[in-house]
Amino acid sequence: MAYLTLFFVAFLSGSLLPLGSEALLFYDIKQNYNPFLIVISATLGNTLGALFNYYLGSKGEEFLEKKGYLEPTKMQKAKERFNRFGGFALLLSPLPIIGDPITFIAGIMDYDFKKFILIVFFAKFIRYVLLALISFS
Repeated sequence: MAYLTLFFVAFLSGSLLPLGSEALLFYDIKQNYNPFLIVISATLGNTLGALFNYYLGSKGEEFLEKKGYLEPTKMQKAKERFNRFGGFALLLSPLPIIGDPITFIAGIMDYDFKKFILIVFFAKFIRYVLLALISFS
């Protein structure tokens, strides 16, 4: 049950909601749950939260274009720029405050979905591994 709870908390914290999963991760590790399963549960949940942000961003672009807030020519230039440098920005996706909006913007910019998943999963996995290692200190 602890793994599932951490998964859902990590999902919510990976979305645009202002929530953190770090405290629960530390607690679960201190309660002697399997650290590998803790890290995997948190990583999967947080990555799915980022995918939710991506989806919202992709639908948000359609909405903003219909309302006339976005100009298609400017959006095309922005998309080209984000496709060139967005992978580096997505490496910051695990960071507090800026990480969740970056995943949302990736959806707006229609960043390559396969690259998005790989980069975000990798970045979030490394973050949770580092947090797990810190908890053992």
